[in-house]
Amino acid sequence: MLVANLVAQIGIIVTGGAVRLTGSGLGCSTWPQCEPGQFTAQFHPETTYHQFVEFGNRTLTGVLSVIAIAALVLVWTDRSRVLSYRVLGAVPLLGVAAQAVIGGVIVLLHLHPGWVSLHFVVSAALVAVSLLLLHRSGEGDGPPVPTVDVPTRTLAWVLGGLTAVVVVLGVITTGAGPHSGDSEVGYRLAVDPALMSKLHAWSVWAFVAVLVVYLVRVRSASETVRRAAWLLLAITLAQGAIGYVQYFTGLPALLVGLHMLGSALLVAGTTRVVLTTRTRGALEVPTTATVAPGA
Repeated sequence: MLVANLVAQIGIIVTGGAVRLTGSGLGCSTWPQCEPGQFTAQFHPETTYHQFVEFGNRTLTGVLSVIAIAALVLVWTDRSRVLSYRVLGAVPLLGVAAQAVIGGVIVLLHLHPGWVSLHFVVSAALVAVSLLLLHRSGEGDGPPVPTVDVPTRTLAWVLGGLTAVVVVLGVITTGAGPHSGDSEVGYRLAVDPALMSKLHAWSVWAFVAVLVVYLVRVRSASETVRRAAWLLLAITLAQGAIGYVQYFTGLPALLVGLHMLGSALLVAGTTRVVLTTRTRGALEVPTTATVAPGA
């Protein structure tokens, strides 16, 4: 169920991207109803496909909510685990609820660019939390034990910070370009798309440089640490290739959608790298010594 939650959190980014790339953000004109007096998309001669795209994404949000509830029940009812882990199980559900509200605000404010950007950033954060929850489910509750030295672990956290920068700049770049989500306005953020693309690319190259140094430092680390780092490199190279191809081919919608999927995978991959720099064993429960009578 925790795997399903992670997959669904990534999937909702893809479907949300489809809404944006098809200009269907106002396919349903209001919220929480789709249209005044109707909660679902309904076909009539004047109906466009935009309404069904938007309503489909809302429906998938409901599916994600069910998965998040099941994940919460699974985690919270495991009384053998520490409270911090069980509380973590509530974050995906709370995040989905927050996203539903943010989505409603976006519709009511007619695709305000700030809220649209926040919508994606929160989804990216939920991917990271969902990966953390899945990772924690497979380890103990003992104190963290480093698997690499301090400088290497610092590099992993630097990668985490750079990932946040890359994602935010990517969101701004998309909002400044032709796929901002509004078919009537060529852009939603009044910044230079070319300049933002360059800043976004520079942040990615900085990320790659740090990742290469990290790979050199973990060459003698455990297989788990090395495998996570090499997987992140593969994701990064694929994401970079898609980014450059879409830039030089006029931003075809399909490639932009793949780039959004790559962003979610990049967040998950970086989170995994950070988590493998430490491990947790079983929580040691102190025992009370028994003293024999008369001793």
